[in-house]
Amino acid sequence: MLVCYNLDAPKKPTNLTINSDLLSQAKNLNINISSVLETALADKVRQKMQTDWLEENTQSIIFYNNHVDTFGVFSDDLRTF
Repeated sequence: MLVCYNLDAPKKPTNLTINSDLLSQAKNLNINISSVLETALADKVRQKMQTDWLEENTQSIIFYNNHVDTFGVFSDDLRTF
């Protein structure tokens, strides 16, 4: 799994708003809300970083792929397979 944040950073108390019944159900089921939120938030951050990277680099990837299609790669004449 790609780590997109400092795992050793200290924990920080945070206030947030959540559906009261959902919170009650989670507590009754002994669900660690902080752990669930941290995991879900890390996944969302990772997805957003990947999306942003692809948006920023799409034109370069297209250019490079077109270049390879047109000229090949430098090792074309050196490969034995």
